[in-house]
Amino acid sequence: MRVLVVEDEVRLANNVAAALRERCGFAVDCADNGIDGAALTEYQHYDLLLLDLMLPGLDGLSIVRQVRRRKDMTPILILTARDEPAQVIELLNAGADDYLTKPFDLGELLARSKALIRRGKGASQPVLTVGRISLNTVEQTVRCDGNLIDLSPTEYRLFEYLIFRPRAIVSARELLEHLYDYNWQHHSNVIEAHISNLRKKLRAAGEETSIATIRGRGYRLEAPDKQI
Repeated sequence: MRVLVVEDEVRLANNVAAALRERCGFAVDCADNGIDGAALTEYQHYDLLLLDLMLPGLDGLSIVRQVRRRKDMTPILILTARDEPAQVIELLNAGADDYLTKPFDLGELLARSKALIRRGKGASQPVLTVGRISLNTVEQTVRCDGNLIDLSPTEYRLFEYLIFRPRAIVSARELLEHLYDYNWQHHSNVIEAHISNLRKKLRAAGEETSIATIRGRGYRLEAPDKQI
């Protein structure tokens, strides 16, 4: 998953970004002002927006309104030092999905972030299944008939993204954009290598679920009997 953090408190932004990367395996982009943050939401696709309410240049509420005016339904979590009822109502009415009052517990932030991403993908439960495979988004594990499949962090993130997009054709470019933040320079052959390894591990586990290559278009997760 790819997350945008828009926060002008540099230390806080770095701590949040590090936790999202290291503990959740997300790709994270950061902006320290509202103008840059708003521009990123327009030109990049994210699975979650974490916005500080009080930002230089453009405040979080204005960004929420801009995003929703474009019919962009990316989940939005607001970070705020204020929690007056009138302000909360205004945020939610503008299209924010949730908010946290500063100072907040980092564990709670991560849990809310993952829950919002799941809901944004249409999955209300932390465990997703396809065929005989179960993927636990909390533990970040993949099992076949209860037996653990040993995946690298990148293989897990790739499989998680595909399982969130059942029956959809996902391009290599889209996978690159969601696996890595904009500071990384990677090419589609990296995705091909990870897909190849993932296929081998699924076959070794005896699972018939496959990752089909759609020539010239990308990849699609296919299950022999039942979908997610």
